[in-house]
Amino acid sequence: MGWELLFWLLICFLLNIAFFASFFYQVLILSDLEDDYMNPFDASSRVNYFVVPEFIGQGLLCALCLLTGHWIMFLLTLPLACYHANLFMKRQHLLDVTEVFRVLKAEKKFRIVKLAFYLSVLIITIFRLVLLLVYYFDLEDE
Repeated sequence: MGWELLFWLLICFLLNIAFFASFFYQVLILSDLEDDYMNPFDASSRVNYFVVPEFIGQGLLCALCLLTGHWIMFLLTLPLACYHANLFMKRQHLLDVTEVFRVLKAEKKFRIVKLAFYLSVLIITIFRLVLLLVYYFDLEDE
């Protein structure tokens, strides 16, 4: 029981918080670029800084959910991990400086959708973590 609690608290919760924070930051950067508060090179380099670590983290989270037997979380994160792998194989995962204004609206909508996805996964993780804590402390009382 303790290992499952550590899995949800240290791995899932912290990774989901990191994903949510990085996408919130990316949406803010794209909004600043849209309002012309930032130049395209700085915005692209700041957004691209988070892309590969997010892909690796998402793949790691998906694989860990598979290996630990958390099937619902695995099935929930699998489509996004496959989409990331597809983007990486096609080499379309980075934001191009020369075409950033042409794809700005689409990239912003895409990142808002991913932000909503990560928020829902974070809520599910918090719910699962609270359930585990209640169950764990209920067993110790008996």
